[in-house]
This record gives sequence, C-alpha cells and structure tokens, in this order.
Amino acid sequence: MNERYNESSYRLKYFDQIEAKDISWLWYPYFPAGKITIVQGDPGEGKTTMMLQMAALLTRGKPMPDGSEIPEASSVIFQGAEDGVSDTIKPRLIEAGADCSKIAFIDPEEGRPLSLGDSRFERAIRETGAKLLIIDPLQAFLTTDPEFQRKGSFRNVIGRLGRAAESTGCAVVLIGHMNKNGSGKSIYRGLGSIDAAAAARSVLLVGRDADDPYRRIMLPIKSSLAPEGSAFAFELDPQTGFRWIGACSYTAEELLGNVPHAETKLQKAKDRLQEILYDCDLPGREVYEKMSSLEIGKRTIDSAKRELGVSVYRKNDMWYWHLDNQE
Repeated sequence: MNERYNESSYRLKYFDQIEAKDISWLWYPYFPAGKITIVQGDPGEGKTTMMLQMAALLTRGKPMPDGSEIPEASSVIFQGAEDGVSDTIKPRLIEAGADCSKIAFIDPEEGRPLSLGDSRFERAIRETGAKLLIIDPLQAFLTTDPEFQRKGSFRNVIGRLGRAAESTGCAVVLIGHMNKNGSGKSIYRGLGSIDAAAAARSVLLVGRDADDPYRRIMLPIKSSLAPEGSAFAFELDPQTGFRWIGACSYTAEELLGNVPHAETKLQKAKDRLQEILYDCDLPGREVYEKMSSLEIGKRTIDSAKRELGVSVYRKNDMWYWHLDNQE
C-alpha cells in the first residue's frame, strides 16, 4: 500500500555504509583536528600568549610542548579583535619565533565585520591550508542582533563553524573570557551561550597558579574524544618571557579559587619536609631539589620551613637545614 506523507524527504543510511576513521590530533589530548576547542579563562591569564606560542611551533614544524611530533610545518589563521596586528600581535609572534609568512588573518571588507558563522573562515582555511584557526575572543565575533542570542540561532552558527572544521580538518580554537559567576561548574562560566561548550569537543581552562604569580595552568575540563589529559603549566615571567613547563597536578576547583590550592601545597611541603629532615640535616640546595618532584615552588617551601620552625646553620661553606622540636 502506497502512503503519501507531507513531511520533508530524507535519506536513511546505515552504519555499515560508513567508513570508520581515527580521530586526528593537533596536540593529543587537548586540541583535536577538525573539531572545535574552547580555551577560556579570566582576562590577562595568558590564553592568547599560549595560543600564539603554539601557533609558532606549528609554523616551524616543531614538536608540541610535551614533545609529541607533528608531521610538518603548517599554516595558521589568527583572527583577533582586541589587539593591534602591527603593534601587538606581530611583535608577539616574532618573540615566539613564528614563521610569520605562514600566519594569516582575514582583513574584512569595510562594513562587513566577521561573525562566528561567517563563510569566509572556511574559504580562508581552504586557501591557506591552515591546520589551526584561532578566534580571539569568541565574544567579539558574536553578533549584537538579539535574535542571535536565541538558543537555536547560536546552535546553527556554531554548527556551521564545526562543519567547516570537520570538512577541512582544521583545528578551530575559540578563546573566551570567563563570566563573574564564581559558583557552579567551571564549564558554564564561559561568556556566551552554553551551546558553544556543548559543540566543542575539548574545553580548556587557563588560570594562574596561586603559589607562583608567573606560573599559568592549562587544565582540561571537557574532553569528548580522549581521556582528559594532565594539567599543563607554562610561565609568563616579565624578565625571561614565556616558557613551557610541563604536566602538573591541578584541579579546576583549585584553579578557580574554590579550593585553596596554596594551602594544599603548603601542607604537602610541610609533610615532605618533616620526612626528609626527620633523622638527618640536609643542605638547603638538596632540600629544594627533593621538593621539586612534588611541583612545589620555593615560596611554598620557605613558608613550610617557617611554620615548622626549621633552623639553618653553616657547615663546610654550605647552609644546612635542621628540623627543631623533633619528637
């Protein structure tokens, strides 16, 4: 019996018709290729600097910060809205050692500002062969049209960007600022629609280490395509500049200040000091070396030293630490 339906036509496919393929990665397990990643955090915490440093590595074909190799040097598109390209972005790229001939940006026509779902992003990716598109910040590319803020409208826009990423194999990174809400899950604190976090396959939080004002932490808070990786630290020192540090131990609650990370590390430092100084005195230099395996900085070690009442004395041109009041 023939039946007629008014619904729109559709095509039904079975999964035996689909060829399975592996996920490709720009940097496993943080930045999947052909997918959207969000990097979010408070202003001034180093999100843009971190991504420019990563872009520089890609343009030179150098390994990722954890040592993982990349197949070859590749092009990058950096689309910024807050910093000047000539007086801020270009100098930072030079400082990072980037091949600036491989980093492009879209110079929008006057009267036609770029929006998040703009088709020119996909065109630029295909023209340059870029493996990484950075949009900074996400909020600057959201239209002010009130209709855009409706859930369905934003989902359509972010969906177009996601399809562009998948069809080109380009990793798309949206840099976003955090809102002022100090409660709730960290993934919900990015400004803009929650649909952005829902569409992203990876969401990374960047924040400041409470124990070290120059140390920053990149922490996965969503990882849909791989097990969550370790937190990864980098340094922004006014004197020495940027430096990748490596994997470290941190939680989102500690990074957002909901749990006092400094107190946790101080207690670890005190416990470890009591262990290593329990039955022998040690040179201060050796104490610092032993504590480094716990990723505890000098400031925290010195605080633990004061609270435990550790005294020092000189012997053979070296300063030794002695734990007083041992039981």
